[in-house]
Amino acid sequence: MLNQLPVWEKLAKQIIWKQIGKLNGKTILDFGSGAGITADCFAADNTVIAIEPSEEMLAKQLHTNGYQQIIGSTEELKKLPSESFDYIFCHNVLEYADDREIIVGEFYRLLKKNGKLSIVKHNRNGRVMQMVVLLNNFDEANNLLDGHNSNAQQFGTINYYDDKDIIEWCGGFTLQETYGLRTFWDLQQNQEIQKDEKWQKKMIEIEMKVSQNPDFQKIAFFHHLIFEKQVNENL
Repeated sequence: MLNQLPVWEKLAKQIIWKQIGKLNGKTILDFGSGAGITADCFAADNTVIAIEPSEEMLAKQLHTNGYQQIIGSTEELKKLPSESFDYIFCHNVLEYADDREIIVGEFYRLLKKNGKLSIVKHNRNGRVMQMVVLLNNFDEANNLLDGHNSNAQQFGTINYYDDKDIIEWCGGFTLQETYGLRTFWDLQQNQEIQKDEKWQKKMIEIEMKVSQNPDFQKIAFFHHLIFEKQVNENL
């Protein structure tokens, strides 16, 4: 299935999975699971529940490793029992949600003590790079620099938020790791070389090498944040 994806999506998923690391015997929630590629990957060694509202995305669903698929959104989170999950994935979802503070609060409720939350989000600086270098869209770049939101063709308005906002929305989380994602490869204009698997391997290696360097994180198209649930034992 990975080889059937556009190169940018294939590389993104491979890098995100490397940043999460090997998980085994965990209970995982994938919120906004799309076609289920990440859910299916981790379901090989873990118990996975996936939630996705889009019937169009579900029509493309990958389902070879036996995860549970739920159709819906925030209302389905509220039906799940507290402290059910070791890990929650929420990748490129919160930018498009009107109730993201509620969603993050539900994530906290659903995670076990010291459970992990993986958030992938748009980085405004990276979007500016994309507009200028790839698309020659200077008007959009200037709008972004002036603090306005952007638009994704498939999903609508990208409502940007800062990395630190997750903790402001739910103070029980601590940020454990910050990674840059999609720093270099979209700047490569040679479409043919991107199809070369050796090139892809080298690109993944160098992306991983700079992913925790703050200077490169500033211009990465996306940020991957990993939070941990903290519990105040005195309460």
